[in-house]
Amino acid sequence: MSDTGLRERKRRRMYQSVSDIAIGLFLEKGFDAVSVAEVAAAAEISKPTLFRYFPSKEDLVLHRFADHETEAARVVEEGRAAGRSPIDALREHFLDGLRREDPVTGLNEHPGILAFHRLLYGTPSLVARMYGYLERSEAALADALAKPLGAGLDARLAAGQITAVRRILAEENLRRIAEGERVAAVRPDAVAAAERAFAQLAAGFPGLARSAHSGTARPTPEMHPG
Repeated sequence: MSDTGLRERKRRRMYQSVSDIAIGLFLEKGFDAVSVAEVAAAAEISKPTLFRYFPSKEDLVLHRFADHETEAARVVEEGRAAGRSPIDALREHFLDGLRREDPVTGLNEHPGILAFHRLLYGTPSLVARMYGYLERSEAALADALAKPLGAGLDARLAAGQITAVRRILAEENLRRIAEGERVAAVRPDAVAAAERAFAQLAAGFPGLARSAHSGTARPTPEMHPG
């Protein structure tokens, strides 16, 4: 392995380790009750070193979302290379997340995941910083959609609606799990809701439902009430 590759692995391990330590403290004592100095001490690093990795206290938590920030854009680009339409690629990706119980889909009942979500959505400063993440994710997706739609307002509108659909689907799954329902009970409804939502997106943005190779819109799944 090259020195560059080794340094990158060490950097990633440091990010993950410090973030895990911080989140553990926040879950134990509450976000506002834990200082950055306390996190640095627990991680056995200095405050200046901590701030080199995490510019703000909130970033210690939101680091877990860092790899997902450009995920939708990446899914669209990879789907295009494989000849799939943007809507097909995003739909398949979300359904695969439900099958894998990816926490990003909200369909996960692990106690640690539920505790993390309570921390995230129960802390105003973290919720506020999440908007920045959503804006950057949406902007990256708009760039990826510029090829079929053209750069400008149409791509931004589509990216905004797709981002909202993914977020609302995940929030509904999370709400039901947090209220005590089991994943096995929620999953059929989550799959059906995702199918309906992406069918509606395909109907609203037919240019995004066209295969990259065929140039024709693929049929959307039959929509059932409820």
